[in-house]
Amino acid sequence: MDAEIADYLKTGVEVARIAGKEINGAFLEEKRIECKSSAVDLVTETDKHVEDLIISTLKKKYPTHSFIGEESTAAGKHCDWTDNPTWIIDPVDGTTNFVHSFPYVAVSIGLTINRQIVLGIVYIPVLDDLYTATKGGGAFLNGKKIQVSCQEDLKQSLLLSEVGSSRMESEVTIKMKNYQALVLAGVHGLRSIGSAAVSMCLVAKGCNDAYYEYGIHSWDMAAGAVIVQEAGGVLLDTTGGPFDLLSRRVLVASSQKLADSISSHLTHLELPRD
Repeated sequence: MDAEIADYLKTGVEVARIAGKEINGAFLEEKRIECKSSAVDLVTETDKHVEDLIISTLKKKYPTHSFIGEESTAAGKHCDWTDNPTWIIDPVDGTTNFVHSFPYVAVSIGLTINRQIVLGIVYIPVLDDLYTATKGGGAFLNGKKIQVSCQEDLKQSLLLSEVGSSRMESEVTIKMKNYQALVLAGVHGLRSIGSAAVSMCLVAKGCNDAYYEYGIHSWDMAAGAVIVQEAGGVLLDTTGGPFDLLSRRVLVASSQKLADSISSHLTHLELPRD
């Protein structure tokens, strides 16, 4: 591993663990909740505090780097993604889970250089599970190498997806139609665990075979994207085309054949870009 990337990874992991302690400390406490784009798009004081902590710590060590964070973007900061080294951060991926004390809550930290994802860190503090990957360096869970399931048969697969936070009837209708299409196609099952980053890591780990979602954001996907790829998985747009970090949709799978099969059953949503 390149020494510079190794330093970024070490620092990112240290920051993720510090952030995780903050999340664990607030996990069972009463939360002050606000709404963003809809009544079910939630944010807490912990989201804001943890993002400030992560960005301020990284900025102190890497003052020339850029940052894209979920809460700062929601507060009106422009999502400006350039060739400059850019940390893409979701401080509490799975805020609704956090509000309800459901354990799939993650700190998600990705790093891009020249608009390529070179590093991903997903830390689930309640479970103390740390997923990491660097481009070309493999994917790991708590230091042990992980690999996708390599499943190719849709009828033998377990899938992950989410309804998301939009309550627009047209979007919900298409998402339900997609669920129905895949169930009728004979998948073993569909699961929703409330965190894009965790879902992608579970595909990388091999305990789920694929995950797709519409309506998520760059900070939900950046870290998980490289983790899945380095575990041997396929990273695509839901149409089956090349993955676009700003497109607000993603399909990851254990094999190209499975990804193609899933994509063929989906009615696709066009969404405003990040």
